[in-house]
Amino acid sequence: MTDRLYPFVLEPKEAPAIWGGDALVRRYGKTGDPREKLGESWECWDANRIANGPLAQHTVAQLRTELGPALTGPIDPNRIFPVLTKIIDAHQALSVQVHPDDAYAQRVEGQPNGKTECWYILACDPGAELVLGWTRDTTRAEYEQRVADGTLGDILRRVPVAPGDVFYLPAGTLHAIGAGIQLFEVQQASDLTYRIFDWNRVGADGKPRQLHVQKAGDVLDFRATFPGAIAQLAFNGDGLDRTLLIADRRFVVERVRVGAITGLPLDGRPVTLTACEEPLRLQVDGRSVRLAPWQSALIPAASAEALLAPDGAETASALVVRPQPDLDAIRAAVSTDGIPHGVQERFFAQFG
Repeated sequence: MTDRLYPFVLEPKEAPAIWGGDALVRRYGKTGDPREKLGESWECWDANRIANGPLAQHTVAQLRTELGPALTGPIDPNRIFPVLTKIIDAHQALSVQVHPDDAYAQRVEGQPNGKTECWYILACDPGAELVLGWTRDTTRAEYEQRVADGTLGDILRRVPVAPGDVFYLPAGTLHAIGAGIQLFEVQQASDLTYRIFDWNRVGADGKPRQLHVQKAGDVLDFRATFPGAIAQLAFNGDGLDRTLLIADRRFVVERVRVGAITGLPLDGRPVTLTACEEPLRLQVDGRSVRLAPWQSALIPAASAEALLAPDGAETASALVVRPQPDLDAIRAAVSTDGIPHGVQERFFAQFG
């Protein structure tokens, strides 16, 4: 088994979109024609293929079947890999939409889970903004009336963004990515999206894309909760510069930075890792791979040690995602750095 466990470099899946642009190819190094509209690069997904080693061309789904808990740890290997990570290029605005929670997805759609997600802003045009929630409390009746008469935009809340901002979107949150934004998204592995308004666009077939006004009304949170950018939590864990971005029970997302060979904490669960602007060397149980900027890898749950180091630059950073994490272990790591208790609690309280 040990010869089949190593850092799995992932082949991304590029997805065209009417709102996409050329940044995924020109800026993030993805394959494809920069003249086409590419909207998403799926970095870690159940159907992604492995690019290296003896299990090259196996999908993550096949690894779950063949490796079982050695890949997934306590996460059920018989179910789809629980997170999907993406790089998104919103050259134009995405539709206004909402996602259901787990209970609704199971009851109505017959799917195992809904979709909570988060966004880490990589780059954006001046003045770029998100749609995020309502300007005030509303009701389902008002929502349906405004969809019908075309005035929904009057009560949509717009939030300016800057590179490095992080936004948390629990299921039920009304949202849309605005034009001129590139971001890293982490979400529960689900394709359940209820589209409310699509800016009067048509799809590739020349027809308006389907809307899901009634189902969206079932799951929307009509309160004006005024979500903004997350207050991040930076700390030093065992010599590793770590910044916690999201600490949800479904996934933890952090940005780490290294200037020399440094250990990445493991907890018996799989870890996904996406190199940022600089190339990165990842070594897992003595087996090493080089990750080019914006290339992703999957570390198996049974790995005993993971080491990170810059590869050609003085420092390098990565976005690390831990699906179905051990939140107690994350809290303990923060506590050992002497972060005041009140600061810790304010950070974790953002994820309710």
